[in-house]
Amino acid sequence: MTQRYGEHTRAVGLSRDDRSVGVPMRIPVYRASTYAFENSQEYAESLYGGGRYSYARIDSPNSDAFAAAVAALEGGRLDREVHGQGFASGMAAISTALLALTRAGAHVVASRALYGNTYKLLDVLLRRFGVDVDFVDITDAAAVRAAVRPETALVYTETLSNPSMLVSDLPALAAVAREADTLLVVDSTFASPVVCRPLEHGADVVLHSATKYLGGHSDATGGVAVARPDLMDRIREARVDLGPHLAADEAFLLHRGLETLPLRMARQCATAAEFAAAMLRHPAVARVDHPSLPGHQGHELARKLFDAGPEGTRYGAVVTVTPHGGRDAGTAFADGLRLATIAPSLGGTHTIVSHAASTTHRQMPDEALRAAGIEPGAVRFSIGLEDPADLIADALRALDELPVKE
Repeated sequence: MTQRYGEHTRAVGLSRDDRSVGVPMRIPVYRASTYAFENSQEYAESLYGGGRYSYARIDSPNSDAFAAAVAALEGGRLDREVHGQGFASGMAAISTALLALTRAGAHVVASRALYGNTYKLLDVLLRRFGVDVDFVDITDAAAVRAAVRPETALVYTETLSNPSMLVSDLPALAAVAREADTLLVVDSTFASPVVCRPLEHGADVVLHSATKYLGGHSDATGGVAVARPDLMDRIREARVDLGPHLAADEAFLLHRGLETLPLRMARQCATAAEFAAAMLRHPAVARVDHPSLPGHQGHELARKLFDAGPEGTRYGAVVTVTPHGGRDAGTAFADGLRLATIAPSLGGTHTIVSHAASTTHRQMPDEALRAAGIEPGAVRFSIGLEDPADLIADALRALDELPVKE
């Protein structure tokens, strides 16, 4: 006779269905925080790498699948194994990696041209825990070498700096790191693996805000780190203790975004190059930052390091335009756009703009902004999938309406 359970037991206890439903075209969303075991031994073993999932703060199928896919993109041409780990955001990935790879008394050499939150993390939070930081011109390998000390734990840079689009000489920085027996950690959010893969050029750890190009649709938040197994074990251990794991739904959406990453980035990079050239010709513009421009600091280096497709070298899809007239002109330019949207973040299908000094880099004092090459009026364009001619016409009209021209 079948045992008769009460209604509450029946409501919660008979809901699991382990029957096979066939092979789905993509990994399902495992929206579960906990996983069941046959006995206590299985549960205990899972917590020590037993090959089973136990708790979503520790690991989950969707996060692992997404991180493994990014690792395949970043390390596909390497002759060594690399692993990935998913995080709740790009800053979660950056902060966890930095905390895992430093300690009190350690030293970091960092680019002075960084995303504002990363700059603050290094300049305020890590210093509070006894980590010393020197910000240097990352394009000057001699300056980086001179800043390294015996206690230097890592050199930190961005493949393409936010928002000045400086190009890091990754092979030169990797050589400095090897000479000093330290690590090169690279935030490659602005490049994505479609433009550049830092591990191929000697980097030890590569980080992404997956919210941007990897996801690509402005509908999911996440981060990812990729490194060789021993470094990834250290970063994973810190992630488990700190708790910033990537949620299943977000991982599903980010994983989906990877499927169109090469298509999106190829078009966005091509449009960005066309847009940058058009902006440079307008008399109201003081400066345009994009490596496709022959006069840009990193033009030749980008041609050497970055991937090319039928559309030519992919120089990235962010263009920073600085009009004459300072901060007021920059905000007026951004506010005058009709097609591009003022919004946080970047890397989605829509073109998004932000006035850097008052938003993305608001944490940096004026002297740090100047040192990073960020002018008070700089406006960052994250180029989307719109028709190039429409984006250019909209920006030129907004520039024409500025009260200050040179």
